[in-house]
Amino acid sequence: MATPHGGILKDLVSRDEPISGQLKDEAAKLKDIVLTERQLCDLELIVNGGFSPLEGFMNEADYTSVVDTLRLSDGTLFSMPVTLDVSSADIERLNIVPGARITLRDPRDDEALAIITVDDVYTYDRVKESIHVFGADDPAHPSVAYLRNRVKPFYVGGRVQAIQAPSHFDYVALRYTPTELRAHFKKLAWRRVVAFQTRNPMHRAHRELTVRAARQRQANVLIHPVVGLTKPGDVDHYTRVRVYEAIMAKYPNGMGHLALLPLAMRMAGPREAVWHAIIRKNFGATHFIVGRDHAGPGKNSQGKDFYGPYDAQELVEKYKDELEIEMVPFQQMTYLPSTDEYQPVDEIPAGAETLDISGTELRRRLKTGAPIPDWFSYEAVVARLRESYPPRNKQGFVLCLTGLYNSGKDIIAKALQVALNEQGGRSVSLLLGDTVRDDINARLNFTSDERHENLQRISFVAGELARAGAAVIASPIAPEERSRALLKDTVIQNGGAGGNFFLIHVATPLEHCESTDRRGIYAQARRGEIRGFVGVDAEYEVPKKADLVVDVTTQGIPSIVHSIVLLLETTSLL
Repeated sequence: MATPHGGILKDLVSRDEPISGQLKDEAAKLKDIVLTERQLCDLELIVNGGFSPLEGFMNEADYTSVVDTLRLSDGTLFSMPVTLDVSSADIERLNIVPGARITLRDPRDDEALAIITVDDVYTYDRVKESIHVFGADDPAHPSVAYLRNRVKPFYVGGRVQAIQAPSHFDYVALRYTPTELRAHFKKLAWRRVVAFQTRNPMHRAHRELTVRAARQRQANVLIHPVVGLTKPGDVDHYTRVRVYEAIMAKYPNGMGHLALLPLAMRMAGPREAVWHAIIRKNFGATHFIVGRDHAGPGKNSQGKDFYGPYDAQELVEKYKDELEIEMVPFQQMTYLPSTDEYQPVDEIPAGAETLDISGTELRRRLKTGAPIPDWFSYEAVVARLRESYPPRNKQGFVLCLTGLYNSGKDIIAKALQVALNEQGGRSVSLLLGDTVRDDINARLNFTSDERHENLQRISFVAGELARAGAAVIASPIAPEERSRALLKDTVIQNGGAGGNFFLIHVATPLEHCESTDRRGIYAQARRGEIRGFVGVDAEYEVPKKADLVVDVTTQGIPSIVHSIVLLLETTSLL
């Protein structure tokens, strides 16, 4: 079995168990940080040893060294920054200074999970981090977009003491800490274990790839899928785990084992592959499969892949002596109908007929109900996927109408609600900007941060409704690109099959909005009675990539509604 990275498994939950009661009592008296979803995933892997040798969130010396050299400040190989971000308001409110002790709380149930002792508080260069870690300062990369739109401007470094691990209520039997998984391997006398990383459903090609890797190395297989944060738009983890359970029955008896990894992926390609290898080594694997474009996020803003197809394999190979886990490089597997088998593409004879279905094509077939052939996947796997992918005309969607106050967006939204109700087949939910502001949080005013907070609430509600198959019409002003990006990402990430998002810019000119303002809101803003009012003393950032642009000064409301209905029809949602 592999030695943990750095020589010692940093199982902080076990280490601090004798004093967990004292720590819990202390935590109740301390100021606290409620973690984000990514921070929660990171903390879980810090306290269970998955991120060994880390014992907390990186201080400035470790962060800078990792960004610049892929090493901690003591020289240990570690390729990915693991940071705790806070705002200036957090620093002031919590008095975050070196030596301070702060409770870290679970955002789901407010439970105290750990106490961090602050080493330092530091700023960072977003552009540098993007370029060094992700290869480019390109918002088409999901982690660059996350860094720009969601990560706060300061990092807090410090070691943590564990009170308890985060609780889970789903697939508890499949969740193993590194200590537990190592004990499981020892009990079964598994000395050679090939780990397979995935964030996607598995099909026949994946089964053939992993079985082939295990047989070549006389090893067993650990299927170790990520069930934390993945790429926006990925299949939800509930569906994927049902797929993994179905495909495990297709492995030779006793060859494979399924365990879930609560990792927040960064989609960082080569660097992430090194990080994944370190994590699997900590979980006890001796071998790690690195495939084509491992942890790649897809296309950049120029339509080209962010990373070369084998960049990840090359970087893992470069550090193989320090990683002390053997990489299993694999080419893409493809199907040969003549022999009814899968082979690596580099082993297929010239001129041989091959078949393949891309991930994009698979998602299209699932969404449209088109057949998925037996040679590509197993009947049980396809059945699990179809349970979570209703026909396109039964899927939820979100229409976000953004524009200035009194631009006509609310009138359009109400008219559109009537049109969709007339169509039938779905419930239709209307989230008007003013109504949401009054109903969900009446305290929200007109500052940039409060508008962003309002959009966070709308995005959560919209995503949940769309997941349940509803048509959601939201009409916030949403003047900032960062807030609109948050809304879109949240719907795509959390909406499941209903993660269909459309941005409609109601581009009515300011002069018209102001001249027809019967409530006199613009006049109040001009007199200084309302501050931070969009269009007066706060800028409206024109959307760069709206799905549709409309204007009530040149189009009637029925015409605009019809154009939106046509947009839905062209995507087979109606």
